[in-house]
Amino acid sequence: MHISGATAVYGIVGDPVAHSLSPSMQNAAFEAVGLDCVYVPFLLTRGAADVAAVAVRRMGLCGLNVTVPHKVDIIPFLDSLDPSAQRVGAVNTVVKEEGKLRGYNTDAPGFARSLDSFGVDVKCKEVLVLGAGGAARAVVSSLLELGARVVVLNRDVARAQRLARDVAAEMDCGIACGTISDSCLEEHMPGCALLVNTTSVGMYPNCQESPCPPRFFHRDLTVCDIVYNPIDTLLLSEARKCGARVITGDEMLVQQGALAFELWMGITAPVEIMRSKVREELGRGAQ
Repeated sequence: MHISGATAVYGIVGDPVAHSLSPSMQNAAFEAVGLDCVYVPFLLTRGAADVAAVAVRRMGLCGLNVTVPHKVDIIPFLDSLDPSAQRVGAVNTVVKEEGKLRGYNTDAPGFARSLDSFGVDVKCKEVLVLGAGGAARAVVSSLLELGARVVVLNRDVARAQRLARDVAAEMDCGIACGTISDSCLEEHMPGCALLVNTTSVGMYPNCQESPCPPRFFHRDLTVCDIVYNPIDTLLLSEARKCGARVITGDEMLVQQGALAFELWMGITAPVEIMRSKVREELGRGAQ
């Protein structure tokens, strides 16, 4: 990669950020289509989201991805929000448009693309979402747009209820809530078409943990885990053994990254190259 004074700079801000696979993925995409661009990670501590906006405005950065803990905090420092970010209440991509900063959320449509890439249709079907954090908000928003009937389970049911209230208010849809417990899983899993884990349970180094016991799996179920390290989490491994269909977490990572690329560049992203690069990095033991 040749970098000069004319090279366009993009990046990701977060804390932590050293573990991110986005730099490898986006730089592979830039190289594949012959763009004079570079994508770098920027460690930015909590409470400094304004610095990211200033960097794009005054330091010549061309665009940013935003990860924890800044996805909500950066919103007041932007000029406008795309409806996707408005619905989710979080921004993960900043685009400079005629000198103005517009916030997008590619997590939600990226999740929808990941379902589509596996041929999963959730319209009018019950979907169980485990977790109620920022990732869950994007997933739930996406599922509601696709016409699913959503149930959110979280250890702290009050947090699940807040998510349901916030997202339902934006989309005028009802969302059922409960705790992640055997009784709730027993109630909802038999009629569930898709189970989505948005928690960090099963992520490296705690690879022997799973948010759902395998006795609840069935052959008509698809299980999606947004954890991508390891790719084959215990949740997915046990679901596969029970005959369920599985969607690995790296697919959402790739699809949301491809959407960010397309927002910045205005051209179709080289998705296969981005996917291959992510798999290559994970195969090297990226954490």
